[in-house]
Amino acid sequence: MAGILPDFTHETEAMARGACRVVGVDEVGRGPLAGPVTACAVRLDRGRIPQGLHDSKLLTAARREALFDAIMAVAEVAVAHASVEEIDRLNILRASHLAMERAVAGLQADHALIDGNLIPRGLGCAATAIVKGDARCLSIAAASIVAKVTRDRIMVDLAQQHPGYGWEANAGYPTKAHLEALQILGVTPWHRRSFRPVHNILYQGNSVTS
Repeated sequence: MAGILPDFTHETEAMARGACRVVGVDEVGRGPLAGPVTACAVRLDRGRIPQGLHDSKLLTAARREALFDAIMAVAEVAVAHASVEEIDRLNILRASHLAMERAVAGLQADHALIDGNLIPRGLGCAATAIVKGDARCLSIAAASIVAKVTRDRIMVDLAQQHPGYGWEANAGYPTKAHLEALQILGVTPWHRRSFRPVHNILYQGNSVTS
């Protein structure tokens, strides 16, 4: 998506079809071995859109933090999560969709613009799936930023409770350091037991830390 900037086209088209409350939705945290999956829904005011919105993965941490504050100041925002227990019980795809459904419900949307190619089955409103939506749609870009900053803050907090795994830097993703810490320190209650590296350690009989 190099050279392409997100715009308000998808929101405008949904409103032209009669939608009144159009939100962009994105999630973060499908790939980590630890922590919740976090989703965000954002309803932007067409006349007060922060400058510089883009796919959160293309922004520096400092820029994401600044845009997070700007979005929270001018937009309607709902953040929701699916827990580690829900991820293990449902599977990561369904859990991420559950988090999206909860976020959309928090804004009582009548049309949701969803990042990706799948529409969660329990949204309760009309929806459009937009592949690479965080780089194409301003509302989804805003949602991606808020979701990323929120989840990163959660993982920094959890890192203080469970030092040694590097969550403050890797956000729970399976980096080499995180995998080595799993072998040495064992599995915490925040690790996803259904994910293979964690499951394998448990199966090997390593102790579970409290």
